[in-house]
Amino acid sequence: MTHNKRWLIPPPITPEADSNLAAFPSLLKQILFNRGYATDAEARAFLKAAADFNTDPLQMKGMCEAVERIRFAIEHREPIAIYGDYDVDGVTATALLVQTLRGLDADVRGYIPNRFEEGYGLNKDALDSLKADGVKLVITVDCGIRSPDEALHARTIGLDLVISDHHHPAEGDLPPALAVINPKQHGDPYPDKDLAGVGIAYKIAEALLNGEKRETSNEKQGNSSLVTLNSLLDLVALGTVADLAPLVGENRVLVRRGLRQMRETTRQGLFSLAAVAELTLSKVTAMNIGFMLGPRLNAAGRLKEALAAFELLTTNDVFVAGQLAQQLDMQNRERQRITREMQSQAEAMALADDPDAYLLFAAHENFNSGVVGLAASRLTETYYRPAIVAARGPEETRGSCRSIPEFHITDALDQCADLLVRHGGHAAAAGFTVRNENLSELVARLKALAKEKLAETDLRPTVTADAEVSLTQIRPELIKHLSYLEPTGYGNPDAAFVARNVKVKSSRTVGADAKHLKLSLEDENGYAHDAIGFRLGHWQKNMPPRVDILFTYEPNEYNGRTSYQLNLKDIKKTGMPD
Repeated sequence: MTHNKRWLIPPPITPEADSNLAAFPSLLKQILFNRGYATDAEARAFLKAAADFNTDPLQMKGMCEAVERIRFAIEHREPIAIYGDYDVDGVTATALLVQTLRGLDADVRGYIPNRFEEGYGLNKDALDSLKADGVKLVITVDCGIRSPDEALHARTIGLDLVISDHHHPAEGDLPPALAVINPKQHGDPYPDKDLAGVGIAYKIAEALLNGEKRETSNEKQGNSSLVTLNSLLDLVALGTVADLAPLVGENRVLVRRGLRQMRETTRQGLFSLAAVAELTLSKVTAMNIGFMLGPRLNAAGRLKEALAAFELLTTNDVFVAGQLAQQLDMQNRERQRITREMQSQAEAMALADDPDAYLLFAAHENFNSGVVGLAASRLTETYYRPAIVAARGPEETRGSCRSIPEFHITDALDQCADLLVRHGGHAAAAGFTVRNENLSELVARLKALAKEKLAETDLRPTVTADAEVSLTQIRPELIKHLSYLEPTGYGNPDAAFVARNVKVKSSRTVGADAKHLKLSLEDENGYAHDAIGFRLGHWQKNMPPRVDILFTYEPNEYNGRTSYQLNLKDIKKTGMPD
């Protein structure tokens, strides 16, 4: 079931847009046009990462009630708990609100449930123990929108609950909380629906801090505890990128500013984390968050508990930060090892069970429930099918789902809600808990839904390029123009190009298990480029003399020297159809 990828190259820029964008270099014009910016003003707003709509947090439904209740708690010294999720989005959102409220002299603590003992989201035992500790107000971040029973329990035991979340609400009633903040809820007028959990936490902080009528003289008198909105943006960038929130609209604005903040951060934990990741913070990009910082912060919650990541982001102690960063780095290595083993086991199980299924499924009692999502991700990447990998417990099974654009996995789970203990997520990723006696029926039903939806579909992953080019056009000065597209990632991909009939001068495999491909390529004018193809090492055995390539262009820093290389996303033998 391996698949060739489909290459999509958008139509060339229209003459009208071409003249509107006359101020920009020709390749950048095409890239802007592909992303929907066809006038000079739109293009400049996008490249500057300026918000083009009203971002006042008080527009969000529930925000005014929440802010009023939080202010009351601060004034009356009522203990507040920020209840987060154990992934990077939840941990950064928890750290952000704890830092904000501490700056406002609140009595506040962070609470992050243990994935293995408590599971995802709100749970009644945790609410009971917070209540017993004297907490009066609980604010959820990145969870709670699908916890009506737990919200009712909070009300019953006399805890005020504010739910802030960015996951899709269930059809019907919202949880009975004092306030629900989620731009995806019905009738919410906030224009941007794509904020991550940490983005919504930031909007709460913005509403609180904008409303604080502190005199500037207060700060001059040494009120160093007062938090500035800018000082929180590094957390927003970390959580938004790591959670794969689309880097368009307000997310793009927040992440661009957040990266700037990270480059000059005073957050001790970030210094320590960057050091173990061997990353230069002054040059950090969204890609570094996705591949280096995010996985290390996530490792804690995947293998043990996420408190180490939360403490790392909130400590001011250089020794504590150093210790925690090393702990996360070790856990991340362990997580990588477990993922590799689980992935090959899950792959063997899913294919043995039903190699032609439209949805791949594997469950085992030895699977680590913290890593099942990563294994599902790899299956989806490899086979371009929705995939579920699940950890089977004595009575219940916890599954993690990853999907493809053609199949909305949370909608599919909604159609099986009668079989599930709980579930939730997005179009492309979701989680669920099911009682073991219902598992086989659930799998059969989900496979039937996938077959019904996907049977007539050409199931090949699509890779999109911005333009067809000659390699002669790809020169170092292009990097400066491409840097204006940052932050790039999910929803705002790196600019990609196609070059045809390129001569392969030399090729070799590199990396562990010879997984990656290193090439030297030359165009018809003799213009040469180095190229790297991650996970394309299998091409080396039968490398054609001439190839078509789909690639991005990037600087490559090694031993203090910068060169430029093509990063190959796909290769075809010249003459093969797209």
